[in-house]
Amino acid sequence: MPSKKLLHKYAEVAVKVGANVQKGQPLMISANVDTKEFIRVLVEEAYKAGASHVSVRYNDEVINHHNYEYCDLDVLGTVPNYIVDQFNYYIEKGYALISVHAETPGLMADIDPIKIQTASIANNKALKSWRDHTMGNRTQWCVISVPTAGWAKRVFPEFTEELAIDALWEAIFNAVRVLEDNNPVSEWEKHNEILHRHNEALNELNFKSLHFKNSLGTDLVVELVKNHVWAGGNEKSTKGVVFNPNMPTEETFTMPYKFGVNGRVYASKPLNYNGNLIRDFWLEFKDGKVVDYDAKEAKESLKSLLEFDEGSSYLGEVALISHDSPISNSDILFLNTLFDENASCHLALGRAYPMNVKGGNSMSQDELDKLGSNNSMEHEDFMFGSEDMSIIGLTQDGKEVVVFKDGNFAF
Repeated sequence: MPSKKLLHKYAEVAVKVGANVQKGQPLMISANVDTKEFIRVLVEEAYKAGASHVSVRYNDEVINHHNYEYCDLDVLGTVPNYIVDQFNYYIEKGYALISVHAETPGLMADIDPIKIQTASIANNKALKSWRDHTMGNRTQWCVISVPTAGWAKRVFPEFTEELAIDALWEAIFNAVRVLEDNNPVSEWEKHNEILHRHNEALNELNFKSLHFKNSLGTDLVVELVKNHVWAGGNEKSTKGVVFNPNMPTEETFTMPYKFGVNGRVYASKPLNYNGNLIRDFWLEFKDGKVVDYDAKEAKESLKSLLEFDEGSSYLGEVALISHDSPISNSDILFLNTLFDENASCHLALGRAYPMNVKGGNSMSQDELDKLGSNNSMEHEDFMFGSEDMSIIGLTQDGKEVVVFKDGNFAF
């Protein structure tokens, strides 16, 4: 384990910069039970920051595996009312959220994807109000990660378990700007300013579409919704509280037009989806929808994602990240989307964030649908950036602008 000083610094920045828990505000923490030592520190820092109450919801991925293995589909497809009531309570009382994402890649490889999909659909339907609440920025929320033995050994298989955990801690601390001798809160303030400059430049250009090409075979045109908004770094809740939803983050992202994506995209990194690693896959889009696809590994899991619901085969996000960036330069494949997506340009299958169109957070779903915003119970990022990525932006008046050259921002 790292020093107590580093653990407390990480917890403090997650509470104060990530979720930005306000004095008197309650906080819900969702976490893998294997991260309990850090969660205790996180709870303490939340109370020190003024949280009125901290509720921790643990999950155990080994027990989850047993559930998938032995439960019938009708059981997996049922969400008890008390769980729905609990999340409605979090909404009613204004809880902020910190989700500590740490799962073992590939743990569910032997589980029938239909079982995982059935449970996931049931949860998404039952907890739709909570998903709308967080994705609509009606409260502050933040996703972070801490090492577990299973995850660390997948990232650093050549190390002993203890050394692998230590190495993953070091990689995470570097990615989230937590060092022994720095002030991570001020570091994040500086980092957010850089991301906002990218947002401002892209919003000023107001592109109609982006054309992506690289040597992997990607040749994809992504049209953007009218009045789209580029965002990245910290955001503001509907109550006016600034927060950082992802730690780490290097992206600037916006909303694609649901029916305006055409061409083929090749993933540049594996996707860890529901405990299965989908490797070497591609997607073919026509008028926004995935019409063909393939994968060298876990194709059934990719099929499960694309057939999750009507919107999961359309895009809800396009994000730009220079190849020359801290997580990319670490040359570590984290097998965790929170980190890997911040090493590479990425796209998201599924729901769009309402904040990525002007006035979106105050719109109904019907209003968003009319603008061409994608709606889904899923939102799954996958990476397609590369060191030779070219991006040409087409402005509203037909002018072409070089956005990326050789994998990096050209401005």
